[in-house]
Amino acid sequence: PTTTKMPSTPITPWREAFISHLSSLSTPTFVLSTIHHQPDGDPAPRARTCVYRGLWGIRPSNKHNPVMHNPPLYDSDCPVFTTDVRMEKVGDIMTTPPAESEESGGGGLVEAVWWVPEHGTQWRVRGQAWVLGRDIDGEGEGARAVREAVGGRMRETVVKGGGWTFALEVTGHFGNLSPVMRGSFRGPPPGTPRREGPEPGSGLGVGQEVEDMDDEVARANFRVVVIVPEEVDQVDLSDGKDPRRWLYRYRGGEGPGMGGEVVGEWEKVELWP
Repeated sequence: PTTTKMPSTPITPWREAFISHLSSLSTPTFVLSTIHHQPDGDPAPRARTCVYRGLWGIRPSNKHNPVMHNPPLYDSDCPVFTTDVRMEKVGDIMTTPPAESEESGGGGLVEAVWWVPEHGTQWRVRGQAWVLGRDIDGEGEGARAVREAVGGRMRETVVKGGGWTFALEVTGHFGNLSPVMRGSFRGPPPGTPRREGPEPGSGLGVGQEVEDMDDEVARANFRVVVIVPEEVDQVDLSDGKDPRRWLYRYRGGEGPGMGGEVVGEWEKVELWP
């Protein structure tokens, strides 16, 4: 997509501190909570540790990644992580089952929590999560919903031009993984009994390394997940005698984004911790 208007969404008041704090983590992991619907239909909480992969549109550089970067036309305030589509959290995020031919979709509610010891600060990001697969630039209903939701929170930078695609961003995140990590997407289905080995000829197995950015088996299972934040809760406990807490809420509708007119603003309220 190309555009001549800017910006689409305002710079968030929490962004600078959030990026600075997370850069101090030796391993930028966080806890992701989702709502899981059990076979009987009752909701149940689920939490797991994930690896933070940066903010959407600002893919971290990796000299070992053969995938070219998108032109630096957009940025956002939306945290990114990657996952295997066969994992339970993807089903938690998908509000409706995607069509058989679709890979992208989502909209489920999530909360991501970081604890940053060096700054004595906890960050909690609440919002909707969106799953991006190989079909993200297509015309499927799920892909269009993702582009609308995520694109509605993207800002145009000072750089002008075209050639930016969601699909290249997804492939770039795959390339940022190590060959062994890429190979994990060719592993046996997560959560299945270990005694049940993969079917012969399936291409699945442990300990594989993947160099091909278009490896059919690995890419079929690989997904990028983008969290579109609605609330950010920052608790600063660095001063035990005067702890501080701020709650940031996004106000306003989504879209058009990606260089359109400003569509919302962030409200900041200081709270008692």
